[in-house]
Formats: sequence, structure tokens, C-alpha cells
Amino acid sequence: MSGAGAVPEVPLGRLPFVDGVLSAQQVADTAAAIAAMQEPWGAVPWTTGEHVDIWNHVEAAMAMLVGGQVAAAERAYDWVPTMQRADGSWPMKIVNGEPEDVRGEVNMSAYFAVGLWHHWLLRRDIRFIERHWPSVRAGLDFVVSLQEPFGGIRWTPVDDFCLLTGNSSIYHSLRAGVALADLMDDPQPEWELAGGRLGHAVRVHADRFADKSSYSMDWYYPVLGGAVRGEAARALIARRWDDFVVPGLGIHCVDTNPWVTGAETCELAMALDVIGDHERALRLLTDMQHLREDDGRYWTGWVYDDPARRADGEPRDVHWPVEHTTYTAAAVILAVDALGETYGRSTPGSGIMRGTSLAPHFEELALECECAASTSGERLSR
Repeated sequence: MSGAGAVPEVPLGRLPFVDGVLSAQQVADTAAAIAAMQEPWGAVPWTTGEHVDIWNHVEAAMAMLVGGQVAAAERAYDWVPTMQRADGSWPMKIVNGEPEDVRGEVNMSAYFAVGLWHHWLLRRDIRFIERHWPSVRAGLDFVVSLQEPFGGIRWTPVDDFCLLTGNSSIYHSLRAGVALADLMDDPQPEWELAGGRLGHAVRVHADRFADKSSYSMDWYYPVLGGAVRGEAARALIARRWDDFVVPGLGIHCVDTNPWVTGAETCELAMALDVIGDHERALRLLTDMQHLREDDGRYWTGWVYDDPARRADGEPRDVHWPVEHTTYTAAAVILAVDALGETYGRSTPGSGIMRGTSLAPHFEELALECECAASTSGERLSR
């Protein structure tokens, strides 16, 4: 069921909410709105008629589970292994159940670990974990096989660069993978070594990743993914706050355009929650609610009127693209769950981005990066 008044498969009293922002019923409506766009075989596209990628698909499954759409979420998870290839990877883009871009993207191939660990936190269904563990294991084996000497992980087997946003997310996925390995009593020491090298690369060698600094994700993802913590995280967030944050609206997707996007805004809110900056996180979650429809769907973004950036003929004060996206709705639900611990109610999976239930941060390794810094001086601030 979609639309306002959706009935979740778990009691409303177990769904998260944030006082004054979104109620448990509104969270249920948004989860139902995601489920309404799910394809018959379980895949969750960006929006109806669009392509599927495994990262955003898993994020949607996590959100549906939080919002009480249990059957839809588990159908989504059960679909994931059906698209996995023999090398452990997944196609970058899938349309109507068929690969469109066949490249194996590392961030997407890693993220199933986060989704499966999140399912464990909410459902405690060991049989479900056992069924999907081989797929997670193969996916992370593929990912770490593409690690470069400086510690970064190549975007795909056929591309020779590494992306900071994706690598920051992979750090998070490796911690989830090691937590699952402990649960399965199937140790994966090579993931821990890869995680140590990767964390060092994100913290110390950000300049060796492809330059995507115009994107807000490259700004906050080292914090959201967990590689950067403590004072270093607070300094990183402060560095470009004014470039990306638009008070009252949300945050820019890119620093060149007067365009705020809901998913990035909610992810930044979760990054702030990670470092204990709850007030600004709450403000961002509140600000982006102008993208919400009454039935629980969310517009992707809003192009606002900025005279300093105005170009002739470009529309202003409009939703763009003209679409409601599952990944935006998913980010909202996960942000509500994270902030519900402080401002309302949360689920047992609310700390998934904070990493409180994951494997410990990896021991920092600088093996082949020719780094002059002493690793003992570069350890993670916990």
C-alpha cells in the first residue's frame, strides 16, 4: 500500500520518528512509497522506469525495513545475488532486469555487506544472514582485489582511478563485512588489512583520488563512511560548510549550481550525527522537508533563485529533475532513524552509519604508499 495512511507490517509504535519533523506514520508512508516503485522481481530503481544500481537498491531495502515494509525489503535483498557475476561483482546499471552498463563498480559491490548487517540488527534472522553471506563475501573479495598500492580502490577493473566518496563508503562496508564474518565464524583477515590501508588513504592521501571536489559527497563522505573521526572530522565539515549548505533549503549537490538535493542533505545530517553535531543535523533534516509530498514521496531536488548564479533561460524555483526518487526517500528514513535516538524514537539499526555495532576501526597501515608520515602519528581518532 502506498500513500498517506500506509499500514506497515510492524506496529507503528516500533517505527522511528523525529519530533516536529516526521511522525512514525509519515515514515511508514515514505517506506510504502519506495515499495510502490519496486519492480516485480524485487529491484528498486532510482524512480519508476529508471535504472537500478546495487548501492541505491540496498539503501532502499534498508529504508523499507526501517519503515515496516518487511516483505518488500526482503524481496529486494533476495534479488541482489541473482545479478551477481562469477567474479563477485554486480553490473553498474541494470534496466528491466538486464545489465546496461556491465562494469563492476566497487562501491556498489561492497554495499550489500552494510545492508545485510543492518537486516541482522533489525530482524536477528540468522538463516537470512547465512543465505546471503556467500554473496557478501564474494562481493568484498572482488572489491579488495582492486586495491592500489597507496590504499585506494579502483572504481572498476577497467578504470584506473579511485573515487573518494566510493572509497569512504567501502571503508564502512568492510567494517560491516568483518562484523558479518565474526557472526558467521568465517574470519576474513585480508579485509581487515585492506581496511587499514584504505582508511590511511582516505585520511592522509585524499589528493591521490580523482578530483571530484565540486561534489558535496566528496566533502562529507570521509566522515559518513567512518574513516575520518574526532577533531579531524569536525575540521573537515567546517572547511566547506559555506560552499554547500543553503540555510532553510538543504545542501548543494555540486558547488557550481543553485540546486539543493534531498539525499545529500540527509547524508550530511547523518554525518553530523556521527560526530555528535545533533542540532545542525536536525536543522538540515527539517530544512529539506520542502521536498516532501503528502503521500510520502520526495522530489530529488530544488533549483532556487540565486541572482549571483542566474543564467538566461534557466528556470528557477522549480523541482528538478521532475521525478520522485527512491534513494531520496531512503536517505530521509535512515536520517530519521539516526536522529530518532536523540529527538524521538529509533530502531535497533539506527547506529548503522555511526558504526556503533560494526567491527572495530581497522589498524592503520601504510605499506606501499611511500608515505613519509609515521603511521603511529596518523591513527584514527575514535
